[in-house]
Amino acid sequence: MKFGPVGLDEAEGAVVAHSVRLPQRLIKKGSRLAAADIADLKAAGVTALTVARLEPDDVPEDKAAAALAEAVAGPGVRVEAPFTGRANLYAATSGVLVVDAEGIDAVNAVDETVTVATLQAYRPVAAGDMVGTVKIIPYAVAGAVLARTMDLAAGASPLVQVAPYRLQRVAVISTRLPSLKESTIDKTLKVLRQRLAPAGATIVADLRVDHETAALAAAIEAADAAKADLLVIFGASAVADRRDVVPAALEAVGGEIRHLGMPVDPGNLLLLGERAGRPVLGAPGCARSPKENGFDWILHRLLARLAVTRADITRLGVGGLLMEIRSRPQPREGGEPELDANGHDDLGDDA
Repeated sequence: MKFGPVGLDEAEGAVVAHSVRLPQRLIKKGSRLAAADIADLKAAGVTALTVARLEPDDVPEDKAAAALAEAVAGPGVRVEAPFTGRANLYAATSGVLVVDAEGIDAVNAVDETVTVATLQAYRPVAAGDMVGTVKIIPYAVAGAVLARTMDLAAGASPLVQVAPYRLQRVAVISTRLPSLKESTIDKTLKVLRQRLAPAGATIVADLRVDHETAALAAAIEAADAAKADLLVIFGASAVADRRDVVPAALEAVGGEIRHLGMPVDPGNLLLLGERAGRPVLGAPGCARSPKENGFDWILHRLLARLAVTRADITRLGVGGLLMEIRSRPQPREGGEPELDANGHDDLGDDA
């Protein structure tokens, strides 16, 4: 693409680089100059202007943006009509955004004229949310550059897709200690229902037992009757070791601990397990709070039936320092926890 000032006799068919205000009208930037435009410009005393002139192999910005956006978009993503070299991507369904970060990086590295931006990977999204955008920087892009980016976008997996929510039935077991008020458990379930609502999931079992290994093991087996897709366990005391009550009870009934702990704060003391093909989450104490914490990150992936491995969890450290929840009993900077209007904290034992 040629770019720069030219005389009006050379400007017909070129793209206006900057808007031009005439006495009767405005010629907007990005417009292709027709013969009538040239005549009006001459009548207004304009002798030259800055334009972009496309080479035979160049692809106009809107056409290029639309083509690359369609190549980038995978299942659960729709592309809006392009404008000013931009084509936006939107979630076609509610779910979890899955992004091939290396693929996006590869596309962006091809040439400075082509850019692709997305929301953070694994972010929960609702139908209609913008999840990404393709922007062509100049008024046209070289055909070879577009072809290279299209080839990269057409890899083995889609670069941007939305995994729809699939798990709908959630069983909850809460353990009790004398220091834990029943009202705290009630509030915990209310917060969990709010977390589940965007996914269309509901609590189908609410079991409450003593914070003791045998009692919890029996409750885990009893939860089978609810035929839940996911089991969430809120311990009255946070898990401190793989031999603690929650992990010990899970293993006692044939369950498996996939990973204990997470480099996300709040959310460090999360347990990820499985039993009988069903994921099990041992919730950290911060999951009693409605504020975003590491529990949210794993919960929504599981609700979308995305695999969560130990490696997935250990890679969450960069960006894993979230806003502090001051009401938890052991805030990271020390000090006394804040209390609610009734003089109680409601966040369990720890992060």
